[in-house]
Amino acid sequence: MKLVEVLIEYPSMQIDRPFSYAYDGDDIQIGVRVLVPFNKQEVVGYVLAIKDIISLENESVLQGREIKSITKVLDEEPILNEELMKLASELKEYYFAPLISIYQTMLPPSLKPKSSSLSKPKIAYETYVKVKDENILLTKKQEEVFLKIKESKESLKNLYSANIIKTLLDKGAIVEVKKEKRRLKTENIEKKEENTLSDEQQDVLTKILENPRDIYLLEGVTGSGKTEVYLQLTKKMIEMGKKVLILVPEISLSYQMIHQFEERFSSIAILHSSLTPGEKYDEYRLIARGEIDIVIGARSAIFAPLDNIGMIIIDEEHSETYKQESPPYYHALTVAKMRMKYHSCGILLGSATPSLESRSRAYKGVYHLLTLNNRITGHLPTCQIVSLSDYKEIDKESILFSKTARKAIQETLDKHEQVMILLNRRGFAPSFSCRKCGHIFRCKECHLPLTLHKDVHRLKCHHCGYEEDEPDICPSCSSTYFRINGYGSERAEEEVKKLFPSAKILRLDSDVSSKKGQTKSILKQFKNQEADILLGTQMIAKGHDFKNVTLAIVLLADIGLNLPSFRAAERTFSLLTQTIGRAGRSKNGLAILQTYNPTHYALKYASKQDYEGFYNYEMKIRKMNMYPPFCYCTILTLSSANEELLDEMTLKIKAFLNASFEDKAVEVIGPSEYYIRILNRHYRKKFLLKYKSFEDIKDVLLKLQDIFKSQRGVQCFINVDPYEDY
Repeated sequence: MKLVEVLIEYPSMQIDRPFSYAYDGDDIQIGVRVLVPFNKQEVVGYVLAIKDIISLENESVLQGREIKSITKVLDEEPILNEELMKLASELKEYYFAPLISIYQTMLPPSLKPKSSSLSKPKIAYETYVKVKDENILLTKKQEEVFLKIKESKESLKNLYSANIIKTLLDKGAIVEVKKEKRRLKTENIEKKEENTLSDEQQDVLTKILENPRDIYLLEGVTGSGKTEVYLQLTKKMIEMGKKVLILVPEISLSYQMIHQFEERFSSIAILHSSLTPGEKYDEYRLIARGEIDIVIGARSAIFAPLDNIGMIIIDEEHSETYKQESPPYYHALTVAKMRMKYHSCGILLGSATPSLESRSRAYKGVYHLLTLNNRITGHLPTCQIVSLSDYKEIDKESILFSKTARKAIQETLDKHEQVMILLNRRGFAPSFSCRKCGHIFRCKECHLPLTLHKDVHRLKCHHCGYEEDEPDICPSCSSTYFRINGYGSERAEEEVKKLFPSAKILRLDSDVSSKKGQTKSILKQFKNQEADILLGTQMIAKGHDFKNVTLAIVLLADIGLNLPSFRAAERTFSLLTQTIGRAGRSKNGLAILQTYNPTHYALKYASKQDYEGFYNYEMKIRKMNMYPPFCYCTILTLSSANEELLDEMTLKIKAFLNASFEDKAVEVIGPSEYYIRILNRHYRKKFLLKYKSFEDIKDVLLKLQDIFKSQRGVQCFINVDPYEDY
């Protein structure tokens, strides 16, 4: 008999501890999933420890309670290796997260320690046939098929007539075999030779290889050839017997990166959210079995069970998508640094606009700064800022597109060149209201204005996912007349079609990309010059290399500046710089920034592609207001369905924090309201902690967790190193 310590599937701090179960058998190991009775139902658990006991009755007395038995062992082998289990424990301590939530984040849907995994796809097989006995008497046609099977060693069953195959099987001439199937379909891409590196690229590669166990920040202007450095560095790592993990911020970028790597390498696995559960399962198992040299994926790919890692490459390292803004609140770079210690590997961060934190660490010598200052082909485009407040630029023909932008688009189309247009807001219109009484249609969960999606006639909340049908009648006054307020990418597409009816237009945003294969298809069409204009959200702004794009336009360049975040200017500068960089890759290019705020420093520095100027200006503001990189931050979010209970608990926590940090160099800001005050029908308030040393807050946050373990009706979420602060 064994006593097994099991972590239950619910990611709650109240039960973030193992529960004891009895098991009478030998087919159980640490790290497998089990089915156990818990609170009058059966749930999935994760085995943390096993010990033999002489007498279950005696052990029950020692525990002072009844010990239930494990219902079923779900795995033959551990689903996480030793490194990832240690990593999970380290992340739990750093991010103050329930351990089971870390395990669930690490694993694909089919392997997660939660009940939903039981219905997810498992191993898929293909049926093959192979020769069993060559001495069977066969007809001429049967002999023909038999010889084909013999020559191909293993052949798919459905390549030949089902009747002939059945006859050969019945006669014992061939036998069926099952082979594990990889559900992710890959293209047959012709292999290419590596490009000759420029002097700058070669210098960067040489410096990394001199000490491949450090952290490097590669700052390169758009089009400077960072990807070629990644490719040749990966080749060197594989020659050294090492493996490489590559992260990209957007799924749309992963397709391009994957294609470029498949032109050079064969042993590649893919991990991102657009894969089906079955595809994720197959890719994960291939990696875990050690059959893969290169893993490419988005944020969660940082948990790939890759062994013997030589280099972790994080492309567009400044991107906010590397930080998960829902529990557990991990950052891919933080996880990469933890894995770096285990594997004694290196980290390469690449960006045209590095985050201020990364750049300041490079200045201090914590990271090694490497630069690529010149484009491989073409030149940086010229850029023009157009004020939408200038009455000379706007007429009845279009409110959204200025005269300057319309003229530039037409001239580009006349030259048979391509245009990229960015509007970083999806949907048709961000607000929908009654024209008669002014009633604004709001989310029933968050109370925020719903966005109109005209193509599907739905109103959607972009924060919690709530949606409803586009109304025919106002619920307040019964009017049938409505007003659409503002612009989204759908509405911009409609306007482009009216202005340029002969142009072929493609739109790419998260609504379009939610359909499997659409992102890849759209980008491929545009790259093959099957369309004239690509319009979309930030998905089109980063990393793409379209040789025939000579015009890039940002329709409302100041959208991001209106967010109540200390990072607003940095995010805007980065997005604009990246978008401008899409133009002029092989020919002279032009970029146009349309804005109501033409004098803002983020726009001015972006228009000049002047990262250094922006960095110095923004760092002065950060220092004056004491924000990262001059301090660290943690956000405490208090959430409750009961607003009165939330207010009461907020006052208690305020007093607790003030008393706890009285003698420490920690600034407590709050409580304050969130920009999105209600989310999923829960009211929210926050405290912002600023500090110089994590040790100054660690013990206090542990005490805070203990307080909320016994608190009912109010939850506390701890977000260490947040990217968003609104």
